[in-house]
Amino acid sequence: MSLPEKAFPVSWDQFHRDARALAWRLADNGQEWRAMVCITRGGLVPAAIISRELNIRMIETVCIASYHDYDTQGQMRMLKGISAEVARDGGEGVLVIDDLTDTGKTAAEVRAMLPKAHFAAVYAKPKGRPLVDTFVTEVSQDTWIYFPWDMGFTYQEPIAKDTRG
Repeated sequence: MSLPEKAFPVSWDQFHRDARALAWRLADNGQEWRAMVCITRGGLVPAAIISRELNIRMIETVCIASYHDYDTQGQMRMLKGISAEVARDGGEGVLVIDDLTDTGKTAAEVRAMLPKAHFAAVYAKPKGRPLVDTFVTEVSQDTWIYFPWDMGFTYQEPIAKDTRG
């Protein structure tokens, strides 16, 4: 599989730094969080890092599938909802975490369930950005982010393809 022209590969080290940067931004907000909801699967890794940094112990998942072939976004499928206890009061005091907000479709689904929750993502694209309250890095809509859990070590072509070593 070749990388698209606008590929943004993220290493484990980089992702950990970016997730901690998100935790710092959230800590500066001064909010006490009663629970965290991570959007699976992408939200699992940043949720582990951020829950540690912010000392959040009540962690829930919401399972929504939208990328069924790892390449294009398809129909949204709710696989698991949010518990009534976490969803009470419209999600007030709840922090929702995801790795990326791309089109905003997943965030919109979860925001409908938790309208008072605070939404945070490590990365945001322009279409999804209005649906999150806090993020670390914005990338263009046509950039494909390759997360470390999706990658292995392979040779990378130089950007200037006519260059000889």
